[in-house]
Amino acid sequence: MKLLFIGGTGNLSADCARLLHQRGHEIHVVTRGNSPLPDEFHPVVADRKDADALRGALKDLQPEVVLNFLGFDLADVQLDFSLFRDSVQQYLFISSATVYAKPHRRLPLTETAPLGNAFWDYAQKKLACEEWLLERQHEDGFPVTIVRPSHTYSHRWVPNPVSSSSFTFARRLEQGRPVFLPDAGDSLWTLTATGDFAVGLAGLAGNPKAIGETFHITRDEALTWNQIVSEIADALGAKSPQVCRIPTDFICRMAPEMAGPLKGDKANPAVFDNAKIKRFVPDFSATKPFRFGVRESIEWLRAHPEQQHLNPRIDDLCDRVVSAWQSETGSL
Repeated sequence: MKLLFIGGTGNLSADCARLLHQRGHEIHVVTRGNSPLPDEFHPVVADRKDADALRGALKDLQPEVVLNFLGFDLADVQLDFSLFRDSVQQYLFISSATVYAKPHRRLPLTETAPLGNAFWDYAQKKLACEEWLLERQHEDGFPVTIVRPSHTYSHRWVPNPVSSSSFTFARRLEQGRPVFLPDAGDSLWTLTATGDFAVGLAGLAGNPKAIGETFHITRDEALTWNQIVSEIADALGAKSPQVCRIPTDFICRMAPEMAGPLKGDKANPAVFDNAKIKRFVPDFSATKPFRFGVRESIEWLRAHPEQQHLNPRIDDLCDRVVSAWQSETGSL
């Protein structure tokens, strides 16, 4: 099949595109030309936000399946609908498990769990996109499939509760500088390797039975944040990590930018029932334990130091929150 990726070089999408290519599909990727593509992929050079440029670049392509990893606002999916409504066989919208209502009423989460995240505009926008697309499916027959990843990581990311796209949290652990966890650090959390996620997504792409359906695709294993940070520290060889456990409300008071990511996501337990994706994609089984996955990430990043992206704002945030907590309590 001819597949079009809107976003094909990111943390989550790169492994998905790679696996689908290995399975014999023709992969086209919308790109502004700033990130290199594998030679076997076909670039579609256009700004995803520029409707005229995108329409012109796609004029003769006619993909059978579109996978949208860059849909963050309603206008994004509305543009896609105008481009693909009469031609595409399937449109996969990569949403987010943050759309589930917080706090959760029951665990593990299934796809029918209550929706509506009152704490994070990112999740609210994703849900608005979902609802609009499903209306188009119901009213216009638009062949949409909704996919909700939770916290995913690749060899380029070391996942953490502050900023997984930056190596800053890991570097602080490595250097013995303090980091923080929400509350007591004992909330259960699910981390999924992108290579495992890709198997589930690949099984949905081109699958007519998935039209009109919603899926989350995660690992069954759930760890506490204490366990997660312990595994990261072990992978780094950090002998004496300084981990400060701070109430979520205090963190968000000192760093309001963390209210959405914590109250709307990572300070809540996240345990998933993956029975639905396993039923639709029998070969899906997220098998990589985090302790192995995070070691692969650390090894790769050490072999590619230019990819160890550090963010001074994350350093400032950690210092600000931890310092305020120490001033209030007198200890870590």
